[in-house]
Amino acid sequence: MESVGVPRLPCCPSSPVFVNACIYLYAYRSSPQCPDSCHCAWDTATVQCSDAGLREIPEGIPPETVSLHLERNYIRNIPESAFSNLVHLRNLYLSHNRIDSLASGALRHLGPELRLLDLSHNQLKQANREEFGSTHAKTRLYHNPWHCDCALQELMETLNLEPETVNGIICESSVRGVGQPLVKLLDSGVNFCSLQRKTTDVAMLVTMFVWFFMVIVYVVYYVRQNQAEARRHLEYLKSLPSPRKTPTETDTLSTGF
Repeated sequence: MESVGVPRLPCCPSSPVFVNACIYLYAYRSSPQCPDSCHCAWDTATVQCSDAGLREIPEGIPPETVSLHLERNYIRNIPESAFSNLVHLRNLYLSHNRIDSLASGALRHLGPELRLLDLSHNQLKQANREEFGSTHAKTRLYHNPWHCDCALQELMETLNLEPETVNGIICESSVRGVGQPLVKLLDSGVNFCSLQRKTTDVAMLVTMFVWFFMVIVYVVYYVRQNQAEARRHLEYLKSLPSPRKTPTETDTLSTGF
């Protein structure tokens, strides 16, 4: 972080003791404030918040921060604006927390100077490219209970994963290859995106078949109901007494003969 220069302090008396006191007070007020529960090394621009019992990203992290240590806490999620003002950040350590979700674009605001992003030893199950933005930092994602799917496959192909830890990205749940490293499955030819498309196509076919079956059932039911109604109506007509001739009509017919 930038050192603070000593300006003229006309308000201070000419006594050396008072001058030194004014300089110390001015420098104290001008220096960045360190977040609660953290220790800051201004000469290396490092903010150390490890093992601090934190449950969320602390506020008030100095914009000049270069290295931010947040490992071994109880942080569960990363909001979108958590690192929006840390444009000089080069190292971000978030390992050994309880992070299970990333807000959309949570890491998008990290600047191009970022060199290391450590999210290992957390509770992440799903992630996609939108949450990481366009970062080119070396990334650690191992020791998370990943659900391997198309989104994670696309993320793997986008990120600059640390080669030494890539085999630690294990599929804890998946449509194929549970318990195996994701990179091993991809190298063997497994394509989760094509599997997802096939699954979607099958689901659409099943849905269409179900609707078609329901239409057929309804048509058959409708026809049978109409047939039953027609039979009842016909039986009703048959049950009606036939019309009898009146005496006048009989006499008229006899007279005619």
